[in-house]
Parts: sequence; C-alpha cells; structure tokens
Amino acid sequence: MIASPRHFLDLWRIEAADLRAILDDAHARKAARAGWPKGRRDADLPARDRTLAMIFEKNSTRTRFSFDAAMRQLGGDVIISNASDMQLGRGEPIDDTARVLSRMVDAIMIRANVHEDVERLAHAATVPVINGLSDKGHPCQILADIQTFEEHRGPIRGRTIAWVGDGNNVCASFIHAAPKLGFKLNIASPAIYHPDLVDLARAAEQQGQVTTTRDPREAVRGADCVITDTWVSMGDTDHDERLDALEPYQVDEVLMDEAAPDAVFLHCLPAHRGEEVTDEVIDGPRSLIWDEAENRIHAQKSILAWCFGAI
Repeated sequence: MIASPRHFLDLWRIEAADLRAILDDAHARKAARAGWPKGRRDADLPARDRTLAMIFEKNSTRTRFSFDAAMRQLGGDVIISNASDMQLGRGEPIDDTARVLSRMVDAIMIRANVHEDVERLAHAATVPVINGLSDKGHPCQILADIQTFEEHRGPIRGRTIAWVGDGNNVCASFIHAAPKLGFKLNIASPAIYHPDLVDLARAAEQQGQVTTTRDPREAVRGADCVITDTWVSMGDTDHDERLDALEPYQVDEVLMDEAAPDAVFLHCLPAHRGEEVTDEVIDGPRSLIWDEAENRIHAQKSILAWCFGAI
C-alpha cells in the first residue's frame, strides 16, 4: 500500500510534535551553515535527486527565492512557472494539473489565489503539496517568524505575540499555530477586518490562548513580539476603505513602548512604510525583519525535509 503524501497546507492540520520537530530542524540547519557560501549544499541532502515544482498565481519575491534556494541547499532542483504560463491558466482543471505534475516532480509548492485550489491540488496529487500562500493562510511564513523569535528570545511556548491590523491570511496562520506551539496570541483589528471566525472557534476548541480586541494598545501591552502586515493585500479592491479603517492600527514607537521592554518587531514584507508601520520601528533596534526574511529559507528547508520523510 502506497503511503499518503505529507502535505503542508495549514498549521492546524499538522501535529504539534511535527511542527516542533520542523522548527528544531530549521534552527539546527541554519546553525550548521554558519559562514558557508549560500550555494553550498547541506551535508545530509534530504532532497537529493528530487525536483520541486513551484506554481505562482501571485507575484513573489521571498517565496520564490527562498524555496529555490532551499531546494538547492537540500540537494534538489526546481521548476518554476507562473499559472498563466501553464494550461492551468487556460482552464485546465487543477485536479488534472496535480495528476500530471505528480508524474513529473517529487513535490509541488503553490502560491494560490484561492485556498480551495490548494486543497484540490493536494487531494488529487500523489506527491506532497505545500501551501506557499493562499487567501486563507501563509503557514511557511509563520514558521520562519517563530524561528526568528526563538533564535533571539528563546522558546515561544508561554510567550505573548501581538498581531496588530488586518485579520488576514497571515494572522490566520498565527491563530492556527498558537494552540499547537503554546503561545498566547493577542489580535487587535477593526470589526470590519476581524480574523476568520472559524479559525478563532477552532483555536478555542484546541484550548488556544487567542484573544481579540479593537484596541491595539490592549493587544500590545506586555507582549514579547509585535507583528503587523500590509493593510491592502494582493486582490483587495477596497483600498481607501482599508486605509481609513486601519489607520489607528499603525505600529509606531509609542505603540511599541506598550510592549515588553525587550519586545521585538516582525513584518513578513513587503512593507508599506508610513502606513502599517513607521520607519522608526521597522528600521529600529527592535526590528528583526531581515533575519525573518532570511529564515524563510531555513524554515522551508525543514518543511521540505518533513514532506520528504527526512524528519
């Protein structure tokens, strides 16, 4: 009997022990490469002779470069395509695309417009499928964020994370992670852009410590980490309404001073400086955004290794 592939679609689907093992592996892989050229391959090569297909329905900088670098460092190779370059962009069912690619590559990463397409791809594929971003989640980003926090402040279990702004897909994946990894999550957002109620209900069922408020100061007070994201994401059509509703949620130095004295700041990038965050914060001493961006490589290497059964 052929084993089902290990998909990485949503953090709430992954066992807590597996998420912890992926993070521990990411820390170890990064430490082992200290001082190495970026093109040198890891010693164990868990992706040796394997090929990753990457499908992009949305523009990408960090996801594209980090997954490409990750596979090369793991000893594998990549094939990159925009959806518009494929028959997928001309109406081929995504199920058929999954069946074809499963005969040609060893894993598929998709950066999708609609989460249902990620799930359909995984349902039809016979190789691992990784959610590189969808409208419902960004699980790879959150593992890189947690890795970044832990390498500067230690284990995330028992710590407090404050999310400020739009209750978007990145926020959703933090909600998914909170009960799995044992951290408290305070979310401040306007009512019109609140987090997904299904995600909140699931976290509550899993005994997750997730709270919501309309007051950013309440969410940030005493937090160990403050996180925000752009107020207008790709595909959003209510630009002006978003800016008006989210203006009180800008992360500035005054808001950061409500957090713990050694609190850090994270942002998945790209940032709209002067909107969701000020230059003083994002370029300041509490900001870890460049380590966070780099850690997309290390976290995703461990996600790939897990998908290939090496963790």
